[in-house]
Amino acid sequence: MLRSLDIRDVLIIDRLELAFQPGLNVLTGETGAGKSILLDALGFVLGWRGRADLVRTGAAQGEVIAVFDLSPGHPARAVLEAAGIEVEDDLILRRTNSADGRKTAYINDRRASGEVLRDLSDTLVELHGQHDDRGLLNPRGHRQLLDSFAALDLSGLRSAWRARSDALRDLAEAEARLASIRSEEDFLRHAVTELNKLDPKPGEEATLDSARRSMQAAARIREDISRAHTVLEQGADPAMQDALRWLNGTADKAEGRLDAALAALERAMAELSEAQSGVEACLASLDFDESALEKLEERLFAIRALARKHGVLPDDLGGHAGKLRDRLEALDGGERGLIRLRQAAALAEADYARRAEAMSQARRLAGERLDRAMAAELAPLKMERAVFRTDFTAAQPGPEGQDEVTFTVATNPGAPAGPLNRIASGGELSRFLLALKVCLTGQTPGLTLIFDEIDRGVGGATADAVGRRLAQLASGAQVLVVTHSPQVAALGAHHWRVEKRVVDDITLSTVTPLDRKARIEEIARMLAGDTITEAARAAARSLLAGG
Repeated sequence: MLRSLDIRDVLIIDRLELAFQPGLNVLTGETGAGKSILLDALGFVLGWRGRADLVRTGAAQGEVIAVFDLSPGHPARAVLEAAGIEVEDDLILRRTNSADGRKTAYINDRRASGEVLRDLSDTLVELHGQHDDRGLLNPRGHRQLLDSFAALDLSGLRSAWRARSDALRDLAEAEARLASIRSEEDFLRHAVTELNKLDPKPGEEATLDSARRSMQAAARIREDISRAHTVLEQGADPAMQDALRWLNGTADKAEGRLDAALAALERAMAELSEAQSGVEACLASLDFDESALEKLEERLFAIRALARKHGVLPDDLGGHAGKLRDRLEALDGGERGLIRLRQAAALAEADYARRAEAMSQARRLAGERLDRAMAAELAPLKMERAVFRTDFTAAQPGPEGQDEVTFTVATNPGAPAGPLNRIASGGELSRFLLALKVCLTGQTPGLTLIFDEIDRGVGGATADAVGRRLAQLASGAQVLVVTHSPQVAALGAHHWRVEKRVVDDITLSTVTPLDRKARIEEIARMLAGDTITEAARAAARSLLAGG
């Protein structure tokens, strides 16, 4: 509920403090007195897009403060929590507009964006008038209004739509992947066969390369080592043995002079024998089969060629082969996977279609109930010959179903039906909107409803019927009405008069709360004009007594 509105230096208002009440609040005054300025100011603090030049002439800044009471389950609390703003029972909105056009907004003294203000405003205030195309006159919102009227639960339908969308997406992605793989099927089969046949192992290329270099080096040095072995085996050893035999035969006669020579010769023969054994061992280690080198080189070159072909390192060939095998297996198993995905998509499609059809039937039944409710509301508003109808057309399937909903009217029997804002005249439109709001009001808890001259173009008994419908709306909510109708004003629980006055050659707008005596004078003025007669006062008393 809107508890108070504080306006400073806005248009022709210097300072104004209004305290609103539950029930039906009416604002009256002569044309041009400034009633629309109050709505402009309220729209400004709520973040609505409107007039840019709001600052009063000569003032540096305009400011509007609105205070709302929030009930425990009020939807504004969720908006505040989502915005990270502390939630309290009192909601204080403050917005300033400097003379240079800068606007600043605060929510509970915390800086806030205009977007957050507008999100809040959707939960706080609903404006209705002949030129309000954001609400009941906008066909794009009619389906939502009907769903709210019928209290339809769309959660299951939305879940089915998401499941359907996910299943179709998964199927499309799988089909695209399979089509991509099919285009390279021949390459995959050849590459996998080739890699499987070679079966390269990590580190194998380095091992083969090292072995190859060793074998090539062995081939180059073996010839020289073999010659040395031949010399050692055939040359020095027999001659040294002969020399040792001859020296041993004469050593006794040399009286020790050959002992050193004999010892050296024996050592030389031992070293020579060791050298010969070492050369033989080296030759044995260098002995290899030439065909083994050929086979080794053949595999090494094959590994390197495949690595170049596939653009990977030799050690990565094994992993690359695994990836190609996976793609080939995906191709071979792709059709089986597609069958499962097609079945899942078909089931999701059927589930969504079933739920969407059930929702369509529920909406049509709700439309019939709304049409009957509207007929019952239009009769007291002196529009018993008018026909309100909820029309349905097929729409593209979506998360909220496959229905397009439009509220249409025919003002006279036999006349073609059409959209509300194209068929009805000003006064008729006001009554249609009021009747529709009465039917839908149970689904808008916590809102402050504002009707801007919705009674324009009607009078007498019709105006009285309009006022009683407004009072009915206000019985469980807060309703603000800007009106020129004395019948409507008389039914208000709280009454303010808006008027202009001139102070020091400056025009200012003021709003005054009226007691019963002042209400009689104001309603009499609305009945009689500038000259208030006793008859007008009597009529005003009668209207107030009837309210």
